[in-house]
Amino acid sequence: MASGKSSGKKRPPSVGAVNQRQIPWGTVAAVVVIVALAAGFIGYPLLQRGQNAQWTPSEENRDPSLAIEGIVSQEYPGLQHVLGFQSVAYTHSPPFGGAHDGFWAACNGVIYPQPVRSENLVHSLEHGAIWITYNPDQVDEAALGSLRQRVEGQPYTVMSPYPGLDSPISLQSWGHQLKLTDAEDERIDQFIRSLRTNRFTHPEVGASCDALGAQGFDQDNPPPFAPIPPQTAVDKQTVFPENEGANPGGAPAPDPVVPGQ
Repeated sequence: MASGKSSGKKRPPSVGAVNQRQIPWGTVAAVVVIVALAAGFIGYPLLQRGQNAQWTPSEENRDPSLAIEGIVSQEYPGLQHVLGFQSVAYTHSPPFGGAHDGFWAACNGVIYPQPVRSENLVHSLEHGAIWITYNPDQVDEAALGSLRQRVEGQPYTVMSPYPGLDSPISLQSWGHQLKLTDAEDERIDQFIRSLRTNRFTHPEVGASCDALGAQGFDQDNPPPFAPIPPQTAVDKQTVFPENEGANPGGAPAPDPVVPGQ
């Protein structure tokens, strides 16, 4: 006889009734993106700060530029002046130290469209400036634009074309030179950070880069470029050796009248 009681066994729930937990992949992806962005915002500045510190002068690392691949360095005496009609038989082209004109070239973010007399620009280097030169026959407008961005509005930085330059780009600071082919080369910024107004590497710390005016060096009408004379032309009257000036130290004397002029 059949019992009216139901069996004690329970029927197992069907598969469709099982409430399965789904992994929220959208939320996971969003969290991953947020974490990655946060790491970027935090990590990149720290990385940049570390890289900048490598090229920042300090008592422990007075000349960071010496670690830049391709850098050329040389010791020069300071305060060796020549007059406006005199020239210097430099041993490097462009020059980056040695005797120079008593008046410096204006060098606070100045871009000279035409080549300028080297003797004035070397004096700017003595004040801690960076002089960026380029071969106008080898550098296109895009490269020039990149170089200009590093000069415009920047103190103690100056730029001019340099005829006959044996590389597309050359950077100069007092006692240092770096020749390059690419305006996007990271070594340009390393050179500038290491050497601009580096108190350990140039003679006249704190000296001005401001324009002197027409009575000194006329920024709007600068003395024109002239090729470096050969060593055989040194006579200590109109051409001087690299390490000896006509008027060492002191303020520049007025130009004398040159016979025949």
